Amino acid sequence: MTEKEKMLAGELYDCGDPELLALWHKAKDLARDYNRTDSADAGTKDRILNELLGSRGKNLWITAPFYVDYGVNIHFGNNCEVNMNCTFLDDNRITIGDNALIAPNVQIYTAFHPTNAKDRFGEPRADGSFAFCKTQTAPVTIGNNVWIGGGAILLPGVTIGDNVVIGAGSVVTKDIPSDTVACGNPCRVVRKNH
Repeated sequence: MTEKEKMLAGELYDCGDPELLALWHKAKDLARDYNRTDSADAGTKDRILNELLGSRGKNLWITAPFYVDYGVNIHFGNNCEVNMNCTFLDDNRITIGDNALIAPNVQIYTAFHPTNAKDRFGEPRADGSFAFCKTQTAPVTIGNNVWIGGGAILLPGVTIGDNVVIGAGSVVTKDIPSDTVACGNPCRVVRKNH
C-alpha cells in the first residue's frame, strides 16, 4: 500500500513521501497562482480551479486567498460560495453539497496526528533531527443548503447534514444532523431549522 493509499484509507502515513510531497507542492503552486490572479479574471481562475480541485459543479465562487493541502480531494456541488481566507486541509476527501455558503476564515481539517510524540515523530535520526510527523485522516462531508459561519473549524471525520447553519466561531467535533442550527465550542445543536 502506498503512502497516498494509506492517507486516503485513514491509516497512519508518512506525509514526507515523495509522491505526496509532489502533489502537495503542485497544489501550493496552483493555490498561489489562484490567489494572485486578478479578481475579475474569471477565465484564469476557472482554469486553475479545474486543475486544482477534485471536482466541482456549476457556479462555484471562491474568493482569494484560498488555501489547500492537495486540492484534488475537494469536491463541490452546484452553487457554492467560499469567502476569503479559508483553509481546507484535504488530506482526505472533503465533500461539499449543493448551495453551500462558507464564510471567511473557515477551516476544514481532515488530518490529525497521534497524541503520543514518539508515534508522531518516531525515533530521532543520528543527527538529532526528526522525520516528517506521522499523520492520519478522516473525511469531512457537508450536505446541501449548508451555511458555515465565519471562523468555524470543522475537525476530521465530521458530517454536517442538509439544511444546517453552523454559527460563527464554532468548533465542530461531532456530526451535526440535518435541519438544525448549531453553534459553540464544541458545536451543539441549539434548535431545529425550519
